[in-house]
Amino acid sequence: MEESRIFSEQRANPDRSAPGVISRIRLENFMCHSSLQIDLGDWVNFITGQNGSGKSAILTALCVAFGCRAKGTQRANALKDLIKTGCSYAAIFVEIKNEGEDAFKPETYGNIIIIERRITELTSSIALKDHQGRKIAQRAKELDELIDHFNIDVENPCVVMSQDKSREFLHSGNDKDKFKNRLDELKTLLGDKKAQITSLMEKTSDVRRIKEELQSNLLLAKKERAELEAEYFRGDSLILKMRKRVRLLEQQLNDTQEQLLKDTQAEEAEVEKRVQKLQDEINLVQINVSRLLEEEKVLTERLSIAREAIKELGKEAHDNEKKCRGLYSQLQAFQQQQTNKVTAFGGHKVLSLLHAIERHQRKFKCPPIGPIGAHVSLANDDTWALAVENAIGRLLDAFIVTDHKDSLVLRACAREVNYHNLQIIIYDFSRPRLNIPSHLLPLTSHSTTISVLRTENPTIWNVLVDMGSAERQVLVPNYEIGKDVAFEQRIQNMKEVYTSDGFRMFYRGSVQTTLPPNKRIRNGRLCSSIENQMHELERETEIIQDLIEKGKEKKRNADIASQEIEEEVRNVKRRRIIEERTFMSKQLTLKDMKSSRSVETIPDTTTNTVELEQEIVQLQDDIQSKGLLLEKVRLRMIKAEEKANHLKGSFESLCDSAKGEIDTMEGAERELLLVEEELNAAEAEKAHYEGVMQKKVLHDINEAEAYLNELKRNHQENVRKASIICPEDVVMALGGCSGSTPEQLSAKLNRLSQRLLQESRRYPDSIDDLRQMHDKKERKITKKQLTYAAFREKLNACEKALELRWSKFHRNANFLKRELTWKFNGHLLKKGISGKIMVDYDKKLLSVEVKMPQDAPGNNVRDTRGLSGGERSFSTLCFALALHDMTEAPFRAMDEFDVFMDAVSRKISLDALVEFAVNQGSQWIFITPHDISMVKAGDRVRKQQMPAPLS
Repeated sequence: MEESRIFSEQRANPDRSAPGVISRIRLENFMCHSSLQIDLGDWVNFITGQNGSGKSAILTALCVAFGCRAKGTQRANALKDLIKTGCSYAAIFVEIKNEGEDAFKPETYGNIIIIERRITELTSSIALKDHQGRKIAQRAKELDELIDHFNIDVENPCVVMSQDKSREFLHSGNDKDKFKNRLDELKTLLGDKKAQITSLMEKTSDVRRIKEELQSNLLLAKKERAELEAEYFRGDSLILKMRKRVRLLEQQLNDTQEQLLKDTQAEEAEVEKRVQKLQDEINLVQINVSRLLEEEKVLTERLSIAREAIKELGKEAHDNEKKCRGLYSQLQAFQQQQTNKVTAFGGHKVLSLLHAIERHQRKFKCPPIGPIGAHVSLANDDTWALAVENAIGRLLDAFIVTDHKDSLVLRACAREVNYHNLQIIIYDFSRPRLNIPSHLLPLTSHSTTISVLRTENPTIWNVLVDMGSAERQVLVPNYEIGKDVAFEQRIQNMKEVYTSDGFRMFYRGSVQTTLPPNKRIRNGRLCSSIENQMHELERETEIIQDLIEKGKEKKRNADIASQEIEEEVRNVKRRRIIEERTFMSKQLTLKDMKSSRSVETIPDTTTNTVELEQEIVQLQDDIQSKGLLLEKVRLRMIKAEEKANHLKGSFESLCDSAKGEIDTMEGAERELLLVEEELNAAEAEKAHYEGVMQKKVLHDINEAEAYLNELKRNHQENVRKASIICPEDVVMALGGCSGSTPEQLSAKLNRLSQRLLQESRRYPDSIDDLRQMHDKKERKITKKQLTYAAFREKLNACEKALELRWSKFHRNANFLKRELTWKFNGHLLKKGISGKIMVDYDKKLLSVEVKMPQDAPGNNVRDTRGLSGGERSFSTLCFALALHDMTEAPFRAMDEFDVFMDAVSRKISLDALVEFAVNQGSQWIFITPHDISMVKAGDRVRKQQMPAPLS
């Protein structure tokens, strides 16, 4: 009767509040509110008020509290924009009920969880508090865990439909836009999962890209500064030449015009000849530069392809090495298990713990029982080994003690042998073996975990039942039968279903859950034979090692080819830079020659002294204007230098800021390499000392022990013979006798002393030191292996979770679109309307057809914009309710759901909403500026009025 009462108390109470329901929202300096507190009921809540009273701010605060970004609220571009004008901070407090079977860490938070979100101009923070207001966590990771536990997605319109989303929902007539209430969500979810795995690499690549862009801009700025400097020096040189020309004109003012004309013509012919020659050289250099640029482009593309190939080869080699290390770790674990079955349930630590328990056995009231796995076995064969391992694997390593005092003694023994995280179960050893009534067992013909196990110890049997629920874990042969048993038959008293290949299936509330097999577990630890698995692991290891060697050879060849291409690129680039410099130099020379030619043109022979004087004045004016232009060039040169310095500072700042991230990634790579090197070195040292023990020390120890045994036998025989002549007590009374002469004893003692001296010189370390060093290295290797196993387990879990989500989405896609049409049509029938929803996943289209009672047969409206305002709003609301009915969340919220409705449509819609919300069972929050007097308040319907806005 007592056992029946215990099992009955475990049933859930359907009338109590579901966990995840919001009981209170409090705002400080948020949007238009200085201070606001809203208390919500567990069922239907209506919040009304005039426009501008801050109704929509409640949903915005709710979204921000659950981690929504500022742009996701469609109210601000940054969180700081949500702070009330004139205030320095904003705070949001959301209280969530945490009661019932599905509560989130109730032992930590209690029956209330408080989410606190504080926003300032520079930063924002998140804190989770318990029911007494004590801060428990302040990381976004803990909030994400809570959101995942309660299935709260505030960015999903089916959970929170904001004011803007309501309007978009009503006005949208585009099939592609409708298809995006679900596709965008899935894309975001998939992107977040991928970003969790590759965030570090992407962040580093972005920083490197920005660094390259800054470096390129810095080079351009330096080039611009150099060009301005060259232009400035050319202008300065031109002014000097113009001043020289003025002096020349003043000196040659009295020279003859005829001689000046001849000289000028000869000089012009010579300059024209030099200009033409220089122009030909410039054209040739330009052709060479273009050819080298094209060649450099081709080589750069080849180099990029080669580097990508090297990167892929390196990634492939890294994956193979990780896989090889994992297989080697599993092989070592199987070898340990083959040597001693007990090591399968805790490794070498459990052997040390058993020795410690034996040494301290007098301190225990009753000797501990454990590990449990060493005391149980499979009933018939190994068919259910993997299923049993997944069902009670966590208990197989545990020890059982009879009271709390014995648990403290056992914990001290575990600390003595460095056995951390030992699972200890306190159970009364005097209790007889439990006899479970048949009406409390699963009503099925399939085996249970407890039915396929054998143990002679009643305490172990009781622990498997009370702690592991082994009598309610049903075992099935395959996945299809498991789905039928777990989700279709609804068997009473059944907790979970396990398949022979490791799948786990169970119901929690109304949610069906299927967990994949653990890749780390190839077979159960209770198997009687593991040789086949060891042979399979050895074959896999050999295949992967062969792939690693081939991959290394390919990578070496690719590195050599890449280095050759890099050398070609450097040579071509160096030649191109030389040609470009030559091209710029010749261009500047040509420009100077043409400028000098125009400046130094001598006036016509008919020019008289007055004209020469006028030319001198004109040149002086030109010198002044050129000086002004030169000053502008100097200012531009200063700005270009400031820009270059600014870019240089930004580049150095980026390098300093990115140095930490790059160093972190490089440090992680170095740490991984160091760990691998340390592991290899430790294994080598272990092998070395084991060889020393086997080849040298143990051999001498065995010889010495054999010699000692022989001496003992001789001593016993001699004592027996001597006792016949004279009793031993008489000889000892006379001072004792070794049976030899003093000379023999002295010679023997000298020989033993010499031998002891020789052995001490050969082996300075004692045997205890060598054994201690061996144990230390072995512990270090085991620690590194556990570290690698933990990393591999996390990666496998991420990959499996992503694969399971993707396959489940494809499997349920067709069923979801059919269910959407059924529920949509069911809501429409309340007003005598029929309709249909068609989803095309390939074309990404969502089409809605509505047929009104007055329409002719076959005259269906395919666009909701073709309906009247009330009909369109009601049809769209039915579509939203159909989506709500297919999703799960502890609360739902809708803002301005009745926009564009007339009075009749609003009355029908409100009745449908209240009826749906009450029947559906979760918490609902409806916000509207319209009159809802037709809605009657009650035990499950709560109405609240927001105060009018201040004028």
